[in-house]
Amino acid sequence: MAKQEKARVLGGGCLCGAVQYKVRDEFRYAMNCHCSQCRRATGSAFKPFGGIERDKFAVAKGAQSLSINGAPDNHDAFCSSCGSLLYSVVRDGAYVHVTFGTLADAPTMRPIAHIYVGSKAPWFTITDHLPQHEEL
Repeated sequence: MAKQEKARVLGGGCLCGAVQYKVRDEFRYAMNCHCSQCRRATGSAFKPFGGIERDKFAVAKGAQSLSINGAPDNHDAFCSSCGSLLYSVVRDGAYVHVTFGTLADAPTMRPIAHIYVGSKAPWFTITDHLPQHEEL
C-alpha cells in the first residue's frame, strides 16, 4: 500500500503580526480580481487570491483582533489593528478566498486568470498572457 503524502501547510498573517493563519496548500482555484471592491479593500490594482474549502483554513493567532465586514457566511476579514485584508468567506460559507499577498509561504497554485477586468483600474495595464474575463 502506497504511503499517502501529507499536505503542506502554509502560513500567513497581517502586516502588524496580530493575526496569523494556517492554510493547506490545496487551493482549488486562484485568480486576480480587478473588481472595485477588491481594489478598495487592498489599496491595489487587483487582489490575487486562492479559493479553498473553509475547513482547510484556520486562524492560528489573534482571532480576537479580526474585524469582520459582512455576514457569518459571506464576509471579509481584516486585522483591526493594521487593516490588512486577510481573507474572505464566500459561497455561502463553504470557501475561503485567501489573499495571496498575506501569505508568508509560496502556494503551489498560481493565479490562472484575471476576473472583473470590466471594472479594472483605468490606470493599470495587464501585461501578462493570462485569460481576462469581463466578470467572473
